[in-house]
Amino acid sequence: MTATTSTDDLIDTHDVVVIGGGPAGASTAGLLAKSGHDVLLLEREKFPRYHIGESLITGVIAVVEELGVRERLEALGFVRKYGGSLVWGSQQQRWSFAFVEGGPYPSSYQVRRADFDALLLTRARELGASVLEEATVKEVLVEGERVVGVQYALRGEDTPRQARAKLVVDASGQARVLGRRHAGVTWHEGLKNVAVWTYYQGCERLKGDEAGNILIENVPGGWFWAIPLYDGTMSIGYVTPSDHAAQFDGDLSELFMDRLAAGTELVKMTARARRVGAFRSARDWSYNCTRFHGPGWALVGDAAAFIDPLFSTGVALATLAARQLATVIDLVVKEPELEGPALQVYEEGYRNFLDAILSFVLHFYDGTRDLDYYYRRAQGIIDPERRVSARQDFVTLISGLSGARPIFPLPLERIRNRRDSPCTRR
Repeated sequence: MTATTSTDDLIDTHDVVVIGGGPAGASTAGLLAKSGHDVLLLEREKFPRYHIGESLITGVIAVVEELGVRERLEALGFVRKYGGSLVWGSQQQRWSFAFVEGGPYPSSYQVRRADFDALLLTRARELGASVLEEATVKEVLVEGERVVGVQYALRGEDTPRQARAKLVVDASGQARVLGRRHAGVTWHEGLKNVAVWTYYQGCERLKGDEAGNILIENVPGGWFWAIPLYDGTMSIGYVTPSDHAAQFDGDLSELFMDRLAAGTELVKMTARARRVGAFRSARDWSYNCTRFHGPGWALVGDAAAFIDPLFSTGVALATLAARQLATVIDLVVKEPELEGPALQVYEEGYRNFLDAILSFVLHFYDGTRDLDYYYRRAQGIIDPERRVSARQDFVTLISGLSGARPIFPLPLERIRNRRDSPCTRR
């Protein structure tokens, strides 16, 4: 649905309106404000708020540093994550990797998302973005084929407001506020999964540098994650195809406990632990929108696509894409005639990296292979020239880094050469 302007609405104008205050939205807004742009961010909820996705890979660190919050993140006391430990592959024995093998950052964090997301949103405010929480977007404003703003409502107010902008960014996550109206969605058929998770205390943990690792354990029918959090709690979740979950008649807690008993490492880790949280679930999460941009709008983060939770890439992909989108929008606001080609280059780079992750996840879901198979698959995706070892390429890819090919390349000359492309004439 669309809306037209009304003299009864409160109307303001900005360079950019961002819908959603999660990592993608807060990063986009913060970086644009840092560059001197007038940005309005509309967030439906009141932060801090609960969110799953506690395990971060090192791909997120560069954006955290660019936003200037690395020291604050350190001060929150989150568990330091040096890599990952897996029970996966033909031998079904635990093996590990370290981030330092594949990139410049030796560690990342296991976070409480309520605190991490609030940190990024607060930073967007500090950098100059106007942030409104408990602000629900009701309509998208369209003139001809161009999105020109949104109509929104603040909780507790009867009068709607309008915000007009040169560009509107949808960072609303799986709600896809703008994407639902202006883009289709394609679900990845091979990744129609269900996840059920809860929280435990008193778990036995891995030793040494592995103590902060995420544990990923393959079991018949699916796989588990186990994420150690700073307060002694462990996030434990099970992922399985939707058709397998249906066999349990909707009782996902029964499915969780049944499969937990089928594991090896997790059985030992939880032997003396107690469950301290309710069961939560999510379904059918692997998808991408058919378009990531159009006249006056762009998608970023989960509003554009989500691949799979297997390697914890969600937050890193969201923030990396946000940084590139902010770079593009900075250019477009200064040179509006470049909007079409600039956003097209953004989309192409974004899709290329998403495709790389998706391709690898689909291969990795075959848990019957040996480690060399997984290493070589990663190398074929990001380093076909074999400039470094296959294992190093594997670690680089699942760290959210780029290997021999840069992430989301944005060559300025390529954008300018597309000035007269059909995208600019829509």
